[in-house]
Amino acid sequence: MAHIYFKVFLGALSLFFLDAIREMRKYSVELGEQQKGGHGYHLDAEMQAHMRLFRAQRNFYIAGFSLFLWVVLQRLMSLISRLATAEASSQAALAQAKSASAAAQQLMDQDKKEKESDNDEAQQKMTNVANEIKEVKEEKRRLEAERDAALKQAEGVKREYDRMLEEHAKLQEQLKAAAGDGGSKKDE
Repeated sequence: MAHIYFKVFLGALSLFFLDAIREMRKYSVELGEQQKGGHGYHLDAEMQAHMRLFRAQRNFYIAGFSLFLWVVLQRLMSLISRLATAEASSQAALAQAKSASAAAQQLMDQDKKEKESDNDEAQQKMTNVANEIKEVKEEKRRLEAERDAALKQAEGVKREYDRMLEEHAKLQEQLKAAAGDGGSKKDE
């Protein structure tokens, strides 16, 4: 369901972005025509044209940055989804290993009881149980290694998310600084 919302949101952002491009072109051409005319235009009309062009450019940058953030969010969502799936399968495998270990323990207890009645048969079962225990322990080690790998991957995703947040903050500061520079030039 979230994928549908993401695609609808992408469509809306794309429309905003394309509309901003169209508006920029329209007002750039309009301003150029006014300046070519030479003697037939007023300062008020020129200022209005500049204001419209500025708004179109502002909308262009906002829509473009929103599309970039949409890509970042989409990637984070897919990574988090994969991580959740890996953790769930790791937990299921760990539970399966525990139940297999409990079953092996029950088999060992049964073998101890049968050992009193039949020593030869019990020794054979003990070797089977020991082999099963070894297999279960190997399976457990493998599952723990997978779990550790999933945890490392989660830490990597967290570091990447933190890096992206810092990068976002830097870009916002640069945008504010650029807006501050543009304002001081306009006042002059």
